[in-house]
Amino acid sequence: MSEDSAHFPPVDPVKTGVRGCCPRCGQGKLFDGLLSLKPRCAACGLDYSFADSGDGPAVFVILIVGVIVIGSVLWLEVNYSPPIWLHILLFAPLTIMLSLVALRWCKGILIAMQFRHNAREGRISSD
Repeated sequence: MSEDSAHFPPVDPVKTGVRGCCPRCGQGKLFDGLLSLKPRCAACGLDYSFADSGDGPAVFVILIVGVIVIGSVLWLEVNYSPPIWLHILLFAPLTIMLSLVALRWCKGILIAMQFRHNAREGRISSD
């Protein structure tokens, strides 16, 4: 049994990832700013150097936000046929805001899942 499980009860990776909290204790903050990680948790001292979400969050965000925005653009065009400037005025800020929020959430969730499953780069576990 690892030392972490004895001192810190398991936390839900989705809830802590969306809130941007530490994947071990669920109390400290994971992010320093919008998308950059803090060096360590202020509450439990967990070193975040293990965290490498890579391009995974960006792929999910592109797929999810793309479906939402393009579906909305097509629906608006088919039903109301507004001018192109209205599409740009509506959907450019929506795309940027949805992408930033979803990228932070996805990055937090993937880092929390990485911690929970003890995933490390270049290591294959036979557990």
